[in-house]
Amino acid sequence: MLGGHVGIEGDSEKIVNFLPSGQFHWFAKKSDRHSLYAVHSISNFYAILGSDPKDVKYAIVYVPVTEQQKQKFDSISAAYLQQTPYDYALLGMRCGAAVYEILAQLNVFTEYSIKKTSTKIFYPKKLRKRLLHMAERNGWTVIYQEGTSRRKWEKD
Repeated sequence: MLGGHVGIEGDSEKIVNFLPSGQFHWFAKKSDRHSLYAVHSISNFYAILGSDPKDVKYAIVYVPVTEQQKQKFDSISAAYLQQTPYDYALLGMRCGAAVYEILAQLNVFTEYSIKKTSTKIFYPKKLRKRLLHMAERNGWTVIYQEGTSRRKWEKD
């Protein structure tokens, strides 16, 4: 089962993440955006897909950032929380692509157009694999929780 959800914790207990809001869109619409950026606590973030947070499988990658990158993240997230820059759509931006787009602005990843980002990072596993590869190569800390055995989880 492909799926999951992705966000960025820039401050303790505050995870910024991209979500659908309103009518489902197959294709992104610039003039009719049904999306939002939101901030969730850790437990609320892990409950987004309807699971008990203690049963969720996750990987947390600690990406070291400079003070300038942190300031830029704070600026980007404040702007995106006020007004989403793109529509949430099945064939468009979703949570993984949205996180990639922010990390690219912070020079963690290569920056692409919104269309190319949404194509390259079609679902969370595409982002997760890139982050885990970078973490291994750069010695970044990664914390895993295996999740409940009652659910069939996506394999990496």
